Amino acid sequence: MKNKSKEKPKEQKQSKLTKEMEELCDRIDNLQKEKDELFGKLQRVSADYANFQKRVPKQITDTICYEKEKIIKTLLPALDNFESALGGLRNAHSAENADVLIKGVRIIYDQMLDILKSHGVEQIKALGEKFDPVLHEAMTQKVEPEREENIVLEEFQKGYKLNGRVIRPTKVIVNKPSSEQETIQQQDTQQKQATDESGKQ
Repeated sequence: MKNKSKEKPKEQKQSKLTKEMEELCDRIDNLQKEKDELFGKLQRVSADYANFQKRVPKQITDTICYEKEKIIKTLLPALDNFESALGGLRNAHSAENADVLIKGVRIIYDQMLDILKSHGVEQIKALGEKFDPVLHEAMTQKVEPEREENIVLEEFQKGYKLNGRVIRPTKVIVNKPSSEQETIQQQDTQQKQATDESGKQ
């Protein structure tokens, strides 16, 4: 009898271990399945990313080509008008024909400006404006005493902005009174101030 009672707990222990083993095997199987699924997803993501890396440079290149083509197409009518004007120049013998040609070139110039404006490009206003180092590049200075100091007197080359950002500053001549002129202006200002002060007293 004693042997039977000893065997029962042993059997119970074994069945318990067997059950735990089965549960562990099930968990291992589930974890293996999860691992395989995650690995599969990772492979798909990796393949998608590799395709994305190949696709993006091509898309960028295509977009740049498309934008270039769009800009060139908008410039072609102005080029056609230049060609017509140059064709007219061959036949221009009189001053009247030369005037017509100048008007034609002016129309083409305005057309080019309109095309550039449609692409976000605008000319920088400089003539008669106060010198601004962000917008203007001073090539030289000139003395015009009757004009305000640091005013742009002449333009050498037009400047342009693209979407509000300067892509080329305007090359200009700036009004800068001579040192002698500055001294006279300072003396005039001091005399005026002294006269004003004496008038107040």
